[in-house]
Amino acid sequence: MPKSSEKILLIAAVFLAGLCSIIYELVISTTSAYFLGDSVKQFSLTIGVYMFAMGVGSFLTKYVKGNELEAFVRTEIALGLLGGASVPLLYWLFQFQTNQQYQWTMLALVFGIGSLTGLEIPLLARVMKTYYPLKDSLANVLGYDYIGALGATLLLPFLLLPFVGLYSSSLLFGAVNLLLGLAVTLFFRDQLPLARRRRIYAWTIGGLVLFSVLLWRAEPFLEAWEARAYPHRVIYKEQSSYQNIVLTQNDDDLRLYLNRVIQFSSRDEYRYHEALALVPSAWGKSKVERALVLGGGEGLLARELLKLPELRELVIVDLDDRIFDLANRHAGLRQLNNASLDDPRTRVRAQDAAVFLRNDTAHYDLIIADLPDPANESVARLYSTWFFKMARARLTPDGVFATQATSPYHTKDTYWCIYETLLASGYQTVAPYHVNVPSFGEWGFVMASDSPAVTDEITYRQDVPTRFLDPELVAAFDYFPRDMVNPGGLRPNRLDKPVLLDYFLAEWSSWQREKTM
Repeated sequence: MPKSSEKILLIAAVFLAGLCSIIYELVISTTSAYFLGDSVKQFSLTIGVYMFAMGVGSFLTKYVKGNELEAFVRTEIALGLLGGASVPLLYWLFQFQTNQQYQWTMLALVFGIGSLTGLEIPLLARVMKTYYPLKDSLANVLGYDYIGALGATLLLPFLLLPFVGLYSSSLLFGAVNLLLGLAVTLFFRDQLPLARRRRIYAWTIGGLVLFSVLLWRAEPFLEAWEARAYPHRVIYKEQSSYQNIVLTQNDDDLRLYLNRVIQFSSRDEYRYHEALALVPSAWGKSKVERALVLGGGEGLLARELLKLPELRELVIVDLDDRIFDLANRHAGLRQLNNASLDDPRTRVRAQDAAVFLRNDTAHYDLIIADLPDPANESVARLYSTWFFKMARARLTPDGVFATQATSPYHTKDTYWCIYETLLASGYQTVAPYHVNVPSFGEWGFVMASDSPAVTDEITYRQDVPTRFLDPELVAAFDYFPRDMVNPGGLRPNRLDKPVLLDYFLAEWSSWQREKTM
């Protein structure tokens, strides 16, 4: 065949090899960040182990003497099989392994993929030196490989994650690797003995059949996997650009999960949302005319705030526009939030909360952060002195800031770290309180203000209807029994030193172990 055709195929092989390898690393590290939290740790470990393994693989190529083309094809087949099966394997093993066992399994997969990637690049360079001088061969291999890596980083967040999913993405690109090896074999079949070609054909066909079956059974497998992950029937699921969204239903109990973490149960969510909305509303300025909610895109906190007769404007900022969409179009959720997002006083913004605060110029009588627990660094920064100071700058002189703050019982250090962080952010008065929400257990909140009008007394807006709050109950919200008091010695959470993430992950991991014992 013409050498120009061979050159084109080899250049395509370099590009696809770089693309597939980076896709595997991205889907593995993203899967692990979903399962274990702490995305910085997961991506850092993935990158470090992957680069080290590439070095090991490159070192091993010096033992390949001759038959570089066949060695490259075998490497592609092995890489396709290992990389393609990686995420399905991790999903399956996560059901049976501890977090530590899972972490070692994930790193072993990364090491294997990295080693094979380290093999393929030098092998391709040696194959291509037949067509180019060595310096041009190396430049072409590394250049097109890096272009493939860029393609992978663009494909995952904008196409694969929202439309294909992690599970199916690894299988599809595993098939790409297998087909790449097959294409090279067919194109250069005159350079490979028949018996070796047949073995390559058998492995390729076997891998493609396996991946086809796994793709065909992907939906039933994931449904069964989710059934074990969630206690009730899954009625809605979606992978947005930011998170996995699941709704479950059991009789009259509607639950929302984000990345497998429960956000509310319709049977008791009013306890949480009344406490977070109506207690801060009564603590500072007597009238809340303008309010800002950070998070809370499902509209339940808005439902409570819209009870305030003086409220003129409510701004809700949530990162994921799919939550706003779900809150509006899902009948059960829309009934639960009383169509609060359609209220003429409500404005919604799909934006990162920190970005919004940094660019906003308005001032609010009440700002409430109803954000996820600090399970990764991107969320932990929303509980930092940097974030709390930006919120403070957006308050009116008598304004109040309040935030959910995890459980003072299960994650005590995390809760009191948030309290200490608000103190370190310069607020004149900081008030912790907690309620019992059966779906969560004891749950904590913290209020902060510079207003001289605030007192140590915890009260609530008694001029609006409530299902849970009453004067006697609320009067005890700021009492913490001995097993929930501030342990002292906790450092505030800062943007450059996110100690809150360490506190939370350590306590969450300990609590999860206790649940399984």
